[in-house]
Amino acid sequence: MTVPLACGALLATLAPLAGSFFGSFTGALFSGALPLLAVFYVCMGATIPLRSMPSVLKRGGALIAAKITVGILAGLLLGQILGTQPIATGWFAGLSTLAVVAAINDTNGGLYMALMRRYGTAEEAASYSVMALESGPFLTMVTLGVAGLSSFPWQTFVGAVLPLCAGIVLGNLDPEMRAFLGQAVSVIIPFFAFALGTTLDLHLVWTAGLLGLLLGVATLCVSALVLIAVDKTIGGNGTAGIAASATAGNAAAVPMLVAAANREYFAAARTATVLVASSVVVTSLLVPPLTACWHRWMARSHTAKVEG
Repeated sequence: MTVPLACGALLATLAPLAGSFFGSFTGALFSGALPLLAVFYVCMGATIPLRSMPSVLKRGGALIAAKITVGILAGLLLGQILGTQPIATGWFAGLSTLAVVAAINDTNGGLYMALMRRYGTAEEAASYSVMALESGPFLTMVTLGVAGLSSFPWQTFVGAVLPLCAGIVLGNLDPEMRAFLGQAVSVIIPFFAFALGTTLDLHLVWTAGLLGLLLGVATLCVSALVLIAVDKTIGGNGTAGIAASATAGNAAAVPMLVAAANREYFAAARTATVLVASSVVVTSLLVPPLTACWHRWMARSHTAKVEG
């Protein structure tokens, strides 16, 4: 996961027009993360027996509830201090409630699924189908108390779970299809990892400066601490908690979408976009090695307990 992700990020940074320049299949790979993730969902769903679905709903529900709670608490705390406007001067100039909440509220699903497929179980990876509710500006707007969003975008949620459901049906109806599609899960990971990497411009870290770096690290640390505790509470070992701590790439678009719905956040939206984009890059690069280290540590601890 990490190597193709880093290769995609470096290519997007050093040659940002490479995809459009070559076009055709090469250009499609630069923007093909979502179709590849849809295929990944189908193949992964085929490996999940129906008897495991309660576990999927339990894990996904617990993790998304924890992320939403952290976002709401951050919004309430910073809202009292900063209100809707960004800090105007000083070391933290540009920081806003909008930037922090947007960075926390959206989980990098592709990264989470790949990491959990490598270090966890199929049920843990599939739990993102529930966490997909975080995608987009909806929960950020709710967290910030934006009025006028009385309807829930159910089409987005249904669209997120349909590929997984299709895979589950195919795998449970035909054991041969389960074996056939299950073989493709690991093969697809480096391809969508590269496609995800091409959406990460490393220049954004420099543009946001130290503040963007701090926001990414703070988002990762706070989210990981809370999610590790929640994951352990529901029977995991904390690995899923770290894997779910990265900010999703589409979170960078959330500030402007929020500002479009409520002009009160317009002043904060521009700097928030850069800061959230920096958080995307920082967390996407830090979460994979941290997840791997935590997984190895948990494995050694388990082995020591068994031998002891």
